Amino acid sequence: MRFDRYTVTLLTLRPDAPVMTDDEAAALQDRHLAHGADLQERGLILARGPLTEQDDERYRGFSIWSVDAATARAHVEADPAVLAGRLAVDVMTWMMPAGNLRFAKVRPPRSIAEASED
Repeated sequence: MRFDRYTVTLLTLRPDAPVMTDDEAAALQDRHLAHGADLQERGLILARGPLTEQDDERYRGFSIWSVDAATARAHVEADPAVLAGRLAVDVMTWMMPAGNLRFAKVRPPRSIAEASED
């Protein structure tokens, strides 16, 4: 059987994350979303989004990448929320039977305001 290999990243809230005001956290989230949108628009990220209703509240986001683990790690470590010390990242390779997944191009949100639009 043939397998497709994807790099996946899991973002977690760091236990030592800096304390921020609501305005600072919102501004950082907008920079985080814009960074991810740029990578998705370039085709490096195939799918991404926040995690909700999870058993562990530290889990914040999940992404599926079209690039190898080292390349994904370099890009995710440049994420403003990672650089600010708010989020940590785990990088791994995920294997699926070949052809099992298909990804469509979508316009990703670049800010909290865009993500909140109906």
